[in-house]
Amino acid sequence: MASPSRSYTAPCPGCGAPVEFRSAQSAFAVCSYCHSAVVRDGETLSRIGKVAELFEDFSPLQLQARGRWHGQGFTLVGRLQYRGGSGAWTEWHMLFDDGRTGWLAEDNGGYVMAQPYVPQHPLPEPRFLRLDSATAIDGHSWRVAATEQAALVAAQGELPKLPPLNQPFPVVELRSTDNEVLSIDWGSQPPQLALGRPVALEELQLTGLREDSAKELKGGRQFNCPHCGATVDVQLAATSKSITCRSCNAIIDLLQGTGGQLAHALQDEPVQPLVPLGASGLLQGVQWQVVGYQHRLGTEPDDPDEHFGWDEYLLYNRQRGFSFLVDTTEGWSLVKTVTGTPVLTAGESCATYLGTVYERQYAYKAQTTYVAGEFYWPVERGQATWNQDYAKGKGLLASEKTAREVTWSIGSQVEADTVAKAFGLDRKLLQRGGDAGPVTPKGTGTGCGCATIIVLVILVIILLVVLKACEDDGWRGGGSGYSSSHPSSSNGGWSSGGSHK
Repeated sequence: MASPSRSYTAPCPGCGAPVEFRSAQSAFAVCSYCHSAVVRDGETLSRIGKVAELFEDFSPLQLQARGRWHGQGFTLVGRLQYRGGSGAWTEWHMLFDDGRTGWLAEDNGGYVMAQPYVPQHPLPEPRFLRLDSATAIDGHSWRVAATEQAALVAAQGELPKLPPLNQPFPVVELRSTDNEVLSIDWGSQPPQLALGRPVALEELQLTGLREDSAKELKGGRQFNCPHCGATVDVQLAATSKSITCRSCNAIIDLLQGTGGQLAHALQDEPVQPLVPLGASGLLQGVQWQVVGYQHRLGTEPDDPDEHFGWDEYLLYNRQRGFSFLVDTTEGWSLVKTVTGTPVLTAGESCATYLGTVYERQYAYKAQTTYVAGEFYWPVERGQATWNQDYAKGKGLLASEKTAREVTWSIGSQVEADTVAKAFGLDRKLLQRGGDAGPVTPKGTGTGCGCATIIVLVILVIILLVVLKACEDDGWRGGGSGYSSSHPSSSNGGWSSGGSHK
């Protein structure tokens, strides 16, 4: 079905090449030949500058790709690329067959289908929208989930908006208990709003994708590590924003593109993942591949010297996006970020999400201590978050808060046997918590013989005698301890703070 809007084509004021407008709501376009940014005034085009070339994100999406949503066909006609403090992301401008427009935007490793929203009342100023605070827009309750300074870095096709290139402007994301997200950007006046819900690419019945037409995705891309020079293979080319070198363990930032100056950071004390990178397994009816791994360290809020650790595996499925397989001393869990936000009680002791009430189990500080593989956000060693874990039976709900963003994930516990079977591993290697008996620190065995126990008892007695002697001399010892069996982080959260987009 063709769009009811009249298509309009005119020569580019910069080079004379044809520039097409298929939607009457598109006021701007970028010439595909000379990259001139042009503005449409009636049937007259004026050149307003030149737009930088797109950075290659290896997305399977491309202009003129077709899809369906809620029974209505659409075409991707434009593309905006942004960069902020939390990373870079892309928004695709959509033209529906009935003339409506919308956006298909990246959101925490997934996608959101959004449509323009026109507020009926004046909006609060950005400075009043503080992170994690509650607000109301047109009588609807929202929670501020992200505050960011973003800038447009590249554009393509026809667009309803075109903020000035490389000029930072405020972007705020509000999330609701109805699993919705409302984005507000002040890149133009009046501010532009878009109301969206999560969507999986498989729901959109997309055709004309890049790999269908040009076969350009052939297993990723390669470059030399900026630290050691070894070849680094990027397998998850469409979404990776950071990766580690398998030779020297350096963390490499991909946001500038592999043709630019690659930033990197060294890390030592590697931790060995139990589930190997690259492994594929069937969990909850979905085929997942392990693409990233991180070890994280938690700290008791009332005892900064007490630490506990856990592991997170980043899983990827082309149609479902990303999930996290979390390994703690209480067992395994599978969690995924959500678009909405729960309702919290006073003191945040309970959280209600989509009708289910979860009770808070733990609250603690967390940081990333080691990473390996590929990630859809610019991961850094030492990234710190404030975590809260909630539970309802085997159901899990967790939040992570950084200076810019609050993200929530939801999931459920999975048995060690299920994980072992899914990835073809020995269950004894995956023993944790209640379903596997006591867990010892990493690098040690999972059981003790009688002789070992006797030796340990003797050592404990000797240690107690020494400590008693020290106390008699008026000495008091102190220090920090590391607990590998702390019950915290049963959910594990995800992604050490996630990414705005």
